[in-house]
Amino acid sequence: MDTEDVYAMAYDVPVPGYRNDTVNSLRLWSARSTREFDLATFNAGDYVHAVEDKTRSENISKVLYPPDDQLAGKELRLKQQYFFVSATLQDVLRRFKKKDNRLWEEFPDKVAIQLNDTHPAVAIPGLMRLLVDREKLDWERAWEITQAVFGFTNHTVLPEALETWPLATFGKLLPRHLQIIEEIDRRFRARVRSRFPGDEEKIERTAILGGENGGIVRMSHLAIVGSHAVNGVSKIHTEILKTDTFRDFHELFPGRFQNKTNGVTPRRWLLQCNPGLAALITEAIGEKWTTNLDELARLRTVLEDASFRERWTVVKRANKARLSDTCGRLHGFVFDPDAMLDVQVKRIHEYKRQVLNALHVLALRQRIRDGVDAGPPRTVLFGGKAAPGYAMAKLVIRFLNALAEAVNGDPAMAGKLSVFFFPNYGVSGAEKIFPAGDLSEQISTAGYEASGTGNMKAALNGGVTIGTLDGANIEILEAVGTENIFIFGKTVDEIAALRKAGDDPKRHVAASAELGRAIAEIPDLPGAEGGAFRPIVDELLGRDRFFHCADFASFVAAQESAAKFFGTDLWTRMSILNVAAMGPFSSDRAVREYAEQIWRVAPVPVRFEG
Repeated sequence: MDTEDVYAMAYDVPVPGYRNDTVNSLRLWSARSTREFDLATFNAGDYVHAVEDKTRSENISKVLYPPDDQLAGKELRLKQQYFFVSATLQDVLRRFKKKDNRLWEEFPDKVAIQLNDTHPAVAIPGLMRLLVDREKLDWERAWEITQAVFGFTNHTVLPEALETWPLATFGKLLPRHLQIIEEIDRRFRARVRSRFPGDEEKIERTAILGGENGGIVRMSHLAIVGSHAVNGVSKIHTEILKTDTFRDFHELFPGRFQNKTNGVTPRRWLLQCNPGLAALITEAIGEKWTTNLDELARLRTVLEDASFRERWTVVKRANKARLSDTCGRLHGFVFDPDAMLDVQVKRIHEYKRQVLNALHVLALRQRIRDGVDAGPPRTVLFGGKAAPGYAMAKLVIRFLNALAEAVNGDPAMAGKLSVFFFPNYGVSGAEKIFPAGDLSEQISTAGYEASGTGNMKAALNGGVTIGTLDGANIEILEAVGTENIFIFGKTVDEIAALRKAGDDPKRHVAASAELGRAIAEIPDLPGAEGGAFRPIVDELLGRDRFFHCADFASFVAAQESAAKFFGTDLWTRMSILNVAAMGPFSSDRAVREYAEQIWRVAPVPVRFEG
């Protein structure tokens, strides 16, 4: 009753495999109105309102995830989530039923659905609705099938990915789905109560409908309860999920949680984007690495070949020159290919600590001004985008551009230090930046980065990591060895202890004159008039939720170590050994683990009959 009807138009994108005679298809959906316009309204002369329904319907797939700081944005996000999920589920069931006389018990053998974070979690009540209401299965049978079909991947412990919906909003748009969620919640509460009798606090902590008077829908809880497998995307992230974020659920379902460390494809992120290095590697060890990244370990056999190391450095310099030319042509800035290229390209977020990197830049500028050795010439390249409603992240972008203007406009920095912000950072830019980067900044506050893949892409292209013990950095450290990476900063446990103790960032500022001077320079940057950057300073000296000040001294020490090695033969060896250790970080390995351990599917050989 009283529905807003839209068509889901399917668009299939071909996804060719690499030399395997296989082309899969990625099915995407576009929202289309059920009618072009309201003819009666049009004939009455109200031309704008005549097409309003069409426009509103098709907005569903126009811009994915608009700002959700207003009610209209929140509702559109929920409409989008439901639209894509509903279209896909209906399509999946249609395909399954094309074969006559199929048993519903076969459904989990033919279908696996992986929920990436909580945004598609409405698929769980969505499938239940289709099985119970449309296919007339009883509840227990439908629920068993649903749990067998779904797996849930959590990508971050940040609140924005652990989505919740106000009951009123959810019930207004999806009343039947809310009824189903209420029944899932009722049955789950009964299960927890029987397992932990009298522990009402645990029941409330794990309930799907929670908050004050049960006024919100916790989508992460729904995803865990409705799936047969839950995984994190690095070893430390999965441990945090089991021991902290979802501790109660791990006690309830100890066999349900597992780890699947992320990976990146070597075809795009080395073979295609870095042809010079790919050719050099293939010449040295053959081309099997393109489909078995573990083969890169054989690079250790040519490590002592001086001519190979020299050619390695020539390729890296050529990549830097190519990136400089691209930046000059597209963005109006160039840099010295012989300088250290210090790269931090990723989503702009306070926990990723672009501001910590900027504080180091300000410290380097102070040293150069004071005539103190600041290491080799260095170009610091920032890049990334902010979420539409994330005001502080947008301010950080403005701050980084102001920093670049200040450093590049200072005659004393010429030939010693330059800073640039790469506009409109995306995959196309990344394909040029990663082959060129010397130092890879992976400096998130320990415990916040679930995995990271930029760290893998950089190392795969010979970038040397400077990073915290966070996310996949820990596994990269294990793979490359402590001598081939620059680790700094507080650990997860140390950060937790500081937070519990109520750490005062001012004590770290008092202990470091260099840090104090760097923070003091922020209000004097170009564009800081009217206190524009005051929120950044206030955060650093006030809450400092992501512990920039606590990690500053350790970060500077690690940067000094990196500067000491850069440009030496030892650096080239580190670069080669980083690439040699990247076998475990292939997406081929990650997909294989999902297939074997969550989806329970085996590879199907394809033979081309041509």
